[in-house]
Amino acid sequence: MAPHSTATPTPVDVSADHAVAGAHTTETHAGTEVAGHGESGGLPQFETQHWFGQIAYLLILFFILLILVSKVFAPRIRRVMAERADTIASAVESARQVQSEAATQAAAAQAEVAQARAGSRSLAAAAKARVTEEAARRAAEEEAVVNARIAEAETAIGKTRDAAMTNVASIASDTAAAIVERLTGKAASSAELAAAKGTV
Repeated sequence: MAPHSTATPTPVDVSADHAVAGAHTTETHAGTEVAGHGESGGLPQFETQHWFGQIAYLLILFFILLILVSKVFAPRIRRVMAERADTIASAVESARQVQSEAATQAAAAQAEVAQARAGSRSLAAAAKARVTEEAARRAAEEEAVVNARIAEAETAIGKTRDAAMTNVASIASDTAAAIVERLTGKAASSAELAAAKGTV
């Protein structure tokens, strides 16, 4: 069996070991720092050292929004509201004018209807009066014609009666003469015939 030989380390080996150990210690320290930083970390906005910057940014944003609202958005809103108010007012005024015109037209239409009714009534009354007058005139004319015909008939009847009475007297005289001649056998004289006519 070979004997154990003990090697003495040289200076180069010692320095190399020290370098390796130093590197290992540095890595361990760096890892410890990284782990410690990760464990103690959180949201940066909740850390007091960042509050000043956050407040400054908030104030800047607030003033920018205030300027935008006061210079841009508020005038637009006021202009829109004014236009809306003007539109509503003009619409209400137009509606009132239309309502007034409609009321005026309705009153005029009612007046025209009343006038038309009055005119139709007057025309009907005039037509009725005209028809009544025409009927009365025709009745008067027909009555005059009838009266004239009655008068003519009475005149004719009178003439016929007078002629009949004359014929009756002649007939009576002839009859009396015939009766006397038959009874006496002699013809009646003129005086007797005249007396018989006067009797009739």
